[in-house]
Amino acid sequence: MPGDRKSIEPMAARLHPENIQPTRQSLHHLVAKAPWSDAMLLEQVCDYVVPTMRKQGAVVAWIVDDTGFPKKGTHSVGVTRQYCGQVGKQENCRVAVSLTVATWSSSLPVGYRLYLPKEWAEDAERREKTEVPEDVAFQTKPEIALDQIRAAVAANLERGVVLADAAYGMNTEFRDELTKLALPYVMGVQSSMTVWAPGEQPLPAKPRGKIGRPPRLLQRSTDHQPVSAKQLAMDFPATAFREMTWREGTDRKLQSRFAAVRVRPAHRDNERAKPRAEEWLLIEWPRGEKEPTKYWLSTLPPATKLKALVKMAKHRWIIERDYQELKQELGLGHFEGRNWRGFHHHATLCIAAYGFLVAERNRFSPSARAGHLGFVAAGPPPNFRPRGSPRAPGAS
Repeated sequence: MPGDRKSIEPMAARLHPENIQPTRQSLHHLVAKAPWSDAMLLEQVCDYVVPTMRKQGAVVAWIVDDTGFPKKGTHSVGVTRQYCGQVGKQENCRVAVSLTVATWSSSLPVGYRLYLPKEWAEDAERREKTEVPEDVAFQTKPEIALDQIRAAVAANLERGVVLADAAYGMNTEFRDELTKLALPYVMGVQSSMTVWAPGEQPLPAKPRGKIGRPPRLLQRSTDHQPVSAKQLAMDFPATAFREMTWREGTDRKLQSRFAAVRVRPAHRDNERAKPRAEEWLLIEWPRGEKEPTKYWLSTLPPATKLKALVKMAKHRWIIERDYQELKQELGLGHFEGRNWRGFHHHATLCIAAYGFLVAERNRFSPSARAGHLGFVAAGPPPNFRPRGSPRAPGAS
């Protein structure tokens, strides 16, 4: 519908300008009070939309991300001063974690939950006022994302490579859990990430002594230490980096220089009995930059080509498109209530609307969606006009 705000009050005014108050009350009940299940509705949306996405290609990725909503005051559920990606700094806001399934051309959020900061989770008075369910305890964002991923696995969704930024990729426990679930990943990491250089690994445990249990923990020594991802990248020769194009942008091809090497993550491996498995370390060093700008760890197979690694790592961009449309066109950030149920109901309805649009777009072939001629969609004939509707100027 037209109109900037997609919150209850202005929507009621647009729907029934002569009967605003009853309409507002009905919408308020639907969004803020009615006890329908967000999980069940999202499951229905997924069952409806994903098959239409698969007509254009298989599911290739599960994308983990979070998004912030700037919000004044301190009474709305989950609002506190924290990093907000929308403004790129610490701000008064609330943050939601999502899981999205994606093909190469389409994507759909299938999990969405508010991150409840610790000060909120431990404040009984604020929890009661905003109707936070009793079973909702404090969880970190990676823990929330893991719950969503486990639910997707349990629902037997078509699996994809898990993609996430460094806020998740630097969490070793998060990566380890994905490996236990047999889910490959390509995840951003920071330049400070420590790894063993190619061909190296921690020293074996100390030899057994005459008494006591045999030592089992791996070792490091003064001259045998892991290095940071940045240090390893800076030691590469210039010839190690290759120019790669990963997709067409709006006005040009998107390309940069990349290198990939097999390494072993080193985080706290001196507390382990076995070295970590080798993974890909993917490095982006754009031409003209003084040092590399981005790093990823990946458990894709050793035979994976550099171009495939780059294409998968860069596919996380599709979630930015989702959030842009959800926020700008469908009003994801327009919820004006304060309670837990209303926040999630509003988001679920926005995702349902977005899913409908995704399904409609995927009814068309890629060439038709690109604006090519020669394709007629199923539906009313071109000159169809509902009875009583005004004839468009110049229409035949």
